[in-house]
Amino acid sequence: MTTNDTEIFAFVLMPFDPAFSDVYRLGIKETASQLGILAERVDEQIFQEGILDRIYRQIEAADIIIADMSGQNPNVFYEVGYAHAKGKLCVLMTKNASDIPFDLKHHRHIVYGESISKLRDQLLEELAWARNEISNVRASRIKVVLKSTYGNLDKSKYLAKGTVDIKIDLLNDSSSPSAEIEAVYFYSSGGWTLYQDNRDCPSTDSDLRDFKTRHFLTPPVRRLHKNSWAQLNFETKKILAFAKEGDELKDSYRVSGRSVIRLVTSEGNFDYEIPLDVTFEDIPF
Repeated sequence: MTTNDTEIFAFVLMPFDPAFSDVYRLGIKETASQLGILAERVDEQIFQEGILDRIYRQIEAADIIIADMSGQNPNVFYEVGYAHAKGKLCVLMTKNASDIPFDLKHHRHIVYGESISKLRDQLLEELAWARNEISNVRASRIKVVLKSTYGNLDKSKYLAKGTVDIKIDLLNDSSSPSAEIEAVYFYSSGGWTLYQDNRDCPSTDSDLRDFKTRHFLTPPVRRLHKNSWAQLNFETKKILAFAKEGDELKDSYRVSGRSVIRLVTSEGNFDYEIPLDVTFEDIPF
């Protein structure tokens, strides 16, 4: 793999099987090329170390990981786990939706069946999103990573309320200070109220088409110095269900979707998509 400073590198994880040749060549490699992204598998590269060492090094070097989970290949599953542990931006794909494990279904993934055309169309959209995320990180020198979401369910006789504690890491892995952070906005659907440091967060109508509300958050720091880290912590609350007379509320509710974190900085605005998949459960203690 040879890239310049501006080229985006996607490392591809998939079974080494002739049945996947068209998926790789026509579905992945040609689609990535349309967006100026270099996509490679390890068997295309020249190297001297062992193949497993090479795979791990390429996962660490890659901007994007594209992984075909079809057939639940154990090597691919292990390598995807390593990529997630390294905080890599992963695009998962499969011929059959059942090949994506339950705990990965909230990650971005493509189900393409037997259609290379469907794969190309969906992958083009996913890689365009990934390229935008990478461009944001390179320009702002700030990487945004969702670390955890904990959902709690509070039930009365007629009402179920959900509370989510959200932790988001802000990382600067570059050798230069980040842009100065002037404000942070969190975009959500309607009905959510945000709290930071036990105080209500101001909110207004969203200026992004797919979201109802924009909430203001106080940045944890003004600037991230090289190789530094900060964490953004806040709480969100929403009414999940009402019960009429005779109805029963459930003991568990699941909410999934996406939100956006916008960093308003001295060098412009940078939007980062945040996937959310939260289960609210009534814990009797």
